[in-house]
Amino acid sequence: MTIPAGLRRTVLRAQRDTGFLAAGVLPHLALVPVWAWAATTTARTGNWLFTVSVSTALVLLGTPVLTAVQRVRYRVLIGVNVPRLTPTAPERWTWASTARWLAATRPWRKIGYHLVLGPLLALLELLVLMAAAACLAGATACAWSWALPTEIRQDWFGYLTQLPAYTAAGLLLLCALPWTARAVARAEARLALGLLGPSQAQRLQERVDQLAVSRTDLIEAVDAERRRIERDLHDGTQQRLVSLAVNLGLAIATRPDLPSDAREVIEGAHLEAKEAIAELNDLVRGLHPAVLEDRGLDAALSGLAARTPLPVRLRVDLEERVAPNVESVAYFVISEALTNATKHAHAMQAEVIVRQVGEVLRVRVTDDGLGGADAASGTGLTGLAKRVGSLDGAFHVSSPVGGPTTITAELPCAR
Repeated sequence: MTIPAGLRRTVLRAQRDTGFLAAGVLPHLALVPVWAWAATTTARTGNWLFTVSVSTALVLLGTPVLTAVQRVRYRVLIGVNVPRLTPTAPERWTWASTARWLAATRPWRKIGYHLVLGPLLALLELLVLMAAAACLAGATACAWSWALPTEIRQDWFGYLTQLPAYTAAGLLLLCALPWTARAVARAEARLALGLLGPSQAQRLQERVDQLAVSRTDLIEAVDAERRRIERDLHDGTQQRLVSLAVNLGLAIATRPDLPSDAREVIEGAHLEAKEAIAELNDLVRGLHPAVLEDRGLDAALSGLAARTPLPVRLRVDLEERVAPNVESVAYFVISEALTNATKHAHAMQAEVIVRQVGEVLRVRVTDDGLGGADAASGTGLTGLAKRVGSLDGAFHVSSPVGGPTTITAELPCAR
């Protein structure tokens, strides 16, 4: 006989949830003797100060242990992970720091769960377990009643009238038991997540911190991949093109007896190779200039200013080298701004100022061009704004028609 898969899953789930509820009775009742002893001792002796002090100490000592037990119970039996709240302890304990630490941990939630809510949940669990026992007893009444003597069976159950009714009621309640136990287990899980775990605001803050870390790791990974591509192009493809251009130049210089058609083809190939080298140089420099990684932002900007076809006044004031991803973003903001000033704004001169103020790297590029640049129009400035925003930076463009144009970027550079 094959048991249907759906029925088998229902039975297994009912066993799991019922076992979970049975395992929660004792931990939920663990603090009942404490406050029961405190109440009876105070009523008998009248020494409430002693009993309150001792019971409070017992509750404070027992709460972390019971919380750990409940976390294990939820994780092992029903697969619910109640996160552990571990706020950073203050370096110096003062009244203000202690108050902030208590506000972050909120221990009264755990105390309320174990001291007040625990007995109520234990009562609910006992009711479900008693209902499960009654269901099993009723559903199997026809089977185990035959083990009794005939006289007792006829007198007690009525044999033919009451026994079938007990069996039918037990079967009906047994069918409802899996959903009842499931509902109680889910309710307990929600209460535990809300009272024993971090609050919703704390979970959101932890999620934001995790996303910030993962975003930083992604940016660093992309920057490292960009540097790897730059090295591969510089050390591999670029060297092959240089070797090709040199060989073609040697062929032209050392073979004066070449036919005119062949010489024309070789000269054209030589010219194409040199143009490809120039384009590859620009591509490599646009991916990640090697000098930026080797010597830092100051040297890279000096080379950029020297290559720009308009006069550039450069001033770099850095206390120390900032993070590589910050250097990369600052370099490309300045490079794009100077390119726009040359190609689109027809500027006559430009000024670049890079300063580190505390934990912020401020970049400002000003040109005397035609103006009219708009970062919201879908141009290259939009990409720069997104790139600056990936580091939680601020990007501003001031470009009235007729100029001047000022591009400002503020990049957090705290390591």
